Amino acid sequence: MSHLIAPSVLAANFAQLGTDVEMLNQSSADWIHIDVMDGRFVPNISFGFPVIQAIQKIAKKTMDVHLMIEHPELYIEQFRQVGADNITVHYEACPHLHRTLQQIKASGAKAGVALNPHTPISSLSEIIQDIDVVCLMSVNPGFGGQKFIQHTYQKIKDLKTLITQKRSACLIEIDGGVNQENAPLLLEAGADVLVAGSFVFNSENPVQTILDLKQIQK
Repeated sequence: MSHLIAPSVLAANFAQLGTDVEMLNQSSADWIHIDVMDGRFVPNISFGFPVIQAIQKIAKKTMDVHLMIEHPELYIEQFRQVGADNITVHYEACPHLHRTLQQIKASGAKAGVALNPHTPISSLSEIIQDIDVVCLMSVNPGFGGQKFIQHTYQKIKDLKTLITQKRSACLIEIDGGVNQENAPLLLEAGADVLVAGSFVFNSENPVQTILDLKQIQK
């Protein structure tokens, strides 16, 4: 399978969000990544249900919704109703992670788990077979435009080993600081999905930037 590109609309121009989503529709992007922040689990606040529903009415790509919130289990069905195709929750926010993953799958969405930079891959050893996407945070969550954490490469390799050992089919998604320079190394290490926000939306030609990321050869 060719790797997937998931531009993050956290870096879009909120004054012309519809226009930016239409641009992603016309681009070679595979998913639209939507970061939901509650100001408690992470020190920032972003999109709520009305904005996501508005995006869903325009979007023609898979909506990849990343919940950086406390108690995500309270809102799974609502996020599914407003258009989430993938719902990713944080390991650190879910004391009953297996139950939450089953809740996501029962809603009809793909179930993802995100790991903060300090959380070891071994945390997922007993549940990796129940996960569709593991999102490795390559920056500390909460804000766009941060510097990429170099240890991410080793975490990808460790996660790939775990997936192989457990015969899981889950994808490895990288979120934070992705650019044209580190993307080939991320893919070589075993990444399947690259989330890119500032690098895409701050470029002179976002459509071309997405295409360039898509065409990288492993």
